[in-house]
Amino acid sequence: MLRLSQFGGEPLSYRVVGVAVMIAAVGLSACGTTKTASLPPPDASRIPGPGMIPVPMVPAIVVPHPVYKVGNPYEVDGMWYYPREQPGYDETGIASWYGSMYHGMLTADGEVFDLNAVTGAHPTLPLPANVRVTNLENGRSIVVRVNDRGPFVNGRILDLSEHAADLLGFKDRGTARVRVTLMGRADLYGPGLAPPTQETPPEVALAVPAAPTAQVTTSELPPVAGTRVVAPPMMAASLPRPLQQDVATVKAELPDGKVTLVAVPATTAIYVQAGAFTSPTNAGQVAARLAGLGARVSPALKDGKRLYRVRIGPFQAVGDADAAMARVHALGHNDVEIVVDSASS
Repeated sequence: MLRLSQFGGEPLSYRVVGVAVMIAAVGLSACGTTKTASLPPPDASRIPGPGMIPVPMVPAIVVPHPVYKVGNPYEVDGMWYYPREQPGYDETGIASWYGSMYHGMLTADGEVFDLNAVTGAHPTLPLPANVRVTNLENGRSIVVRVNDRGPFVNGRILDLSEHAADLLGFKDRGTARVRVTLMGRADLYGPGLAPPTQETPPEVALAVPAAPTAQVTTSELPPVAGTRVVAPPMMAASLPRPLQQDVATVKAELPDGKVTLVAVPATTAIYVQAGAFTSPTNAGQVAARLAGLGARVSPALKDGKRLYRVRIGPFQAVGDADAAMARVHALGHNDVEIVVDSASS
């Protein structure tokens, strides 16, 4: 549903967790994929009159129904999101948080949102899933159960429960630079990883429904006059790799609020990334179109593959990165995200 959300003290913004809209008498609100139980109409005979004792209203009952969910492609504010299985997911970006406005409502996978639990929302990861979230500003790291969809504001990578944001040390600030690493699909009925009995059938895991869009053709773009991309020597990732742990240790780490301190770079910066390409020519084409915003091609390695990233930055303030991202969107580039990396990347 469409719901009005406040992200850790930031301006109100729209957040989607389902496909239906419910207009209540008190305004626009929403829940997960299932509505809360509706109250029956008031009984006139039980409406207190003068001198009578008021009869307390019975609150709506939210019944959880956890389900494993990947989901179909969906569109929010002109942006398409493609939920899918993402083994090896390991990304950086800006995290925000949400709390009391949705406390007690259903999440996208049918659980009840608890602002005091250690949970989160992600636009495309399968639900529920366990991820390790590391605050790159202070080294605080926790395991989070992702059971909701969002956020959909200014390129945020993850929306955390209020308690999770507090554990990571950014509740008062509202946002933080984080690293999100997928540990595995979570157990539907417990805090650990999913047992084999909950494995996804291959046909479900591999099926990716098509979004309603026109046919897209691709081809190698010719070199752009006045631009040159020079590939530097092979480079290692600028951020440290996640901790390598055996299966028993991973299963013992649960989204229970245990905070671990890990090594993080001494300094990081925020970048607006307008795509990552295997072709330096294609990257140069995009960079040329965004040259007025200071875009440049930044080569790197990921999973042993060379990529050519088109980036604008670095920025230190989240607001500056948000403004740059808005300008990129205004020029018609939708494949854009905010990432965190070393200041020299």
